[in-house]
Amino acid sequence: MACHIPAEMFKQMEAPDFYPHPVTAVEVRETHISKVFLAGDFVYKIKKSLNLGFLDFTTLEKRKYFCHQEVVLNRRLAPDVYLDVVSICLENGAYHLGGPGAVVEYAVKMRRLPDTCAMAHRLETVGIRQAEILALADVLAKFYARPEDQHQVEGVGTWEVVSNNCAENFIQTARFAGKLFDERLFKIVRSATLAFLQRRRPLFDKRAGAGKVRDCHGDLRADHIYFTGDGVQIIDCIEFNQRFRYEDVASDLAFLAMDLDARGHSEIAQDLLTEYVRRSGDADLFVLIDFYKSYRAMVRFKISCIRVQEPDVGKPEKIRLESDISHYLNLAYGYAVGFTRPALWVVCGMPASGKSTIATELGRAFGISVLQSDAIRKQHFASLSGGLSPLAFESGIYSRGATALTYGRMFLLAQAEIEKGNSVVLDATFSARRFRDEALRLATDMDANIFFVECVAPDDVMKMRLAHRETRPSLSDARLTHFDAFRKGFEPLDDIRPDQRIIVQTENPVEDCMGRILYNEYIASPGGSRPGVP
Repeated sequence: MACHIPAEMFKQMEAPDFYPHPVTAVEVRETHISKVFLAGDFVYKIKKSLNLGFLDFTTLEKRKYFCHQEVVLNRRLAPDVYLDVVSICLENGAYHLGGPGAVVEYAVKMRRLPDTCAMAHRLETVGIRQAEILALADVLAKFYARPEDQHQVEGVGTWEVVSNNCAENFIQTARFAGKLFDERLFKIVRSATLAFLQRRRPLFDKRAGAGKVRDCHGDLRADHIYFTGDGVQIIDCIEFNQRFRYEDVASDLAFLAMDLDARGHSEIAQDLLTEYVRRSGDADLFVLIDFYKSYRAMVRFKISCIRVQEPDVGKPEKIRLESDISHYLNLAYGYAVGFTRPALWVVCGMPASGKSTIATELGRAFGISVLQSDAIRKQHFASLSGGLSPLAFESGIYSRGATALTYGRMFLLAQAEIEKGNSVVLDATFSARRFRDEALRLATDMDANIFFVECVAPDDVMKMRLAHRETRPSLSDARLTHFDAFRKGFEPLDDIRPDQRIIVQTENPVEDCMGRILYNEYIASPGGSRPGVP
């Protein structure tokens, strides 16, 4: 891992007269993989001669190749910033940009962007305006939607690749456990991550099959975003490893959301994700966002662990890196609490309010079971089921006793799912407070999150839906003649806490309802808007 690039070259590059354009002073910045020279109106970036497993810059030809890749790829989001790849030559002991002499190194030449325009700087000073959040969301939505050859990314952003990336993070940092960080938290995050990957594989496969794996940025964070007079400029994408760049857009966005959380600006992360979903229609990304935020926190954790071990790290930087190691591990832990804790989804409302449609979509989005009271009731009372006549309201299989047995059976099935570590959807009216109390008790006893999704629609819409059941098959036996009785007996959900209650207007498109549900679940769950610490 030692750098084989001559130290003398770096020393000469620190002198203003090294450059063929006006420079009054040279500022040098360093990352774990590069050295950057800020000289006047331009920036020169040199890759270190390193092999870290996930990147290999150990030969001049490799560094040249990846310099050109950096220019080509970054012009996608910063077209006027990346200017060229320039050679550094050696003649008679002196180094020169572009010759004369033999080529000994290559550098990426960039137009220098003002530090005051950087998102990271703006967050700590003047803040980010809503118009800038909207502009950033628009740029990202268009970037991820651009036409590209799906065969190019096919097989790259799969569940297997995500699993390997996560495992690599843990393998490369495990040797530092007990020295640089709390081994207990590390093991919890590792166990939670691996368990989630095993249990929720269909979610990753579904996203890949839906074309959500793209050629992304790979290192999307506030340090790399600039709000300039020429618009939003996003620099420093990953050029050295396609495996880190070809990924689910949710993973790319999660890096920025995690970075904003880490800086104490979770509300901006929420606004950005909301605006992105509004433009892209990709509400399903909320299903995996906490998982990917945890993964991204572990990437930053790994980088800090690697960097703090390097011999050229001074004491001030070492102190900062040690703080980062602890901070990112705590963030990952908080997200892991959110994505591993099962949820009890109670989809409720009046008959014909759209409950079953929403419940089915929730089950699809999360890849979890949907328990329908109508199906459970008819299965349990199969010999008595014969349809609901106009005089049969609250009698027969719909009597109070039969309804209590139906809910009891549904709760037992839900408990069995939660005991496996799975979330589950309950589809029933939950018109009586006592059944909602039972759901709350179940969630408390099983240490599960609980969300009541209350489906509502105008009375005339629900009546029209009930009337259609007279001529169309329906699992539910509720009919228009029973509407007034249902309405009178429905106890409002005033007993449910606001953070546990999500109201959706089902006369709106299903995708709009799902966007509202998934977003509200994201900001209410541990790790969503309030990253936890132990």
